[in-house]
Amino acid sequence: MRRKYKEITDKQLINDILSKAEIIRLAMIDNGNPYLVAMNYAYIDGCLYMHSAKEGRKIDILSKNNKVAFQTDTGVELVLNKVDTV
Repeated sequence: MRRKYKEITDKQLINDILSKAEIIRLAMIDNGNPYLVAMNYAYIDGCLYMHSAKEGRKIDILSKNNKVAFQTDTGVELVLNKVDTV
């Protein structure tokens, strides 16, 4: 990580974040192209559990390359601004 001061290494904080978030975005590579899918998940005893069918694009991708990245958010809020139209 380039900005080490932003890296979260505290295991309790990581557990808190993963326990509170509801959506995970799973990133994979499909034939050299990025593929990102948002999913509900559960975080239990240090493990992530994601719902999936036994077949489909995710499974096809993961059978070729099981390296993934993921991202999730907590404490976010959508703020809408009224935009004047001309």
